[in-house]
Amino acid sequence: MSTFAAAVARGKNGWTASELELSGLADIDEVADRLRDVEPDAALSLLFVEADDEYLVILRLDEGEDLRVFGSDSAFAEESRVGALLLGDIEAPALEIDELAAPAPSDDDESDQPAVDPDADPVGDAELIADLGISAHKLLSLCGLEGMLPSDVTAEICQRLGCGDEVEELREA
Repeated sequence: MSTFAAAVARGKNGWTASELELSGLADIDEVADRLRDVEPDAALSLLFVEADDEYLVILRLDEGEDLRVFGSDSAFAEESRVGALLLGDIEAPALEIDELAAPAPSDDDESDQPAVDPDADPVGDAELIADLGISAHKLLSLCGLEGMLPSDVTAEICQRLGCGDEVEELREA
């Protein structure tokens, strides 16, 4: 299974981004340690892990502590060692995908959004980037949209956060 892992950290001088190697890690704590090492003094660190154009996992550390995890689909934990490493300990499910059928409050009554994938089973903390302007509903909607690849979701989130160019440079390297 091919993976791309992009760590972004917001420090005193803005955003920095690095690609992380996840092979050889024994548990989620080692993943968190590697994320901390990207920018040890970062106020906020995020790790976006994309696998096989199918799965997305987002990890968040605030001030290097309080690891929070979200996965676009629990099947990732069953299908790969990296998925099991990242999502294996997640017990709390994200909001049910059925809840996405109800429209989110918005000023725009006419929405031409593509259908949400009913087979997706998101897990973890869907609120992990809500304070950054991407609500749980928006995150789940992005992950569940038919035809939306994990790289598209990562790009959309990073553009909104202001670190889109840094992540794009990683992809092109």
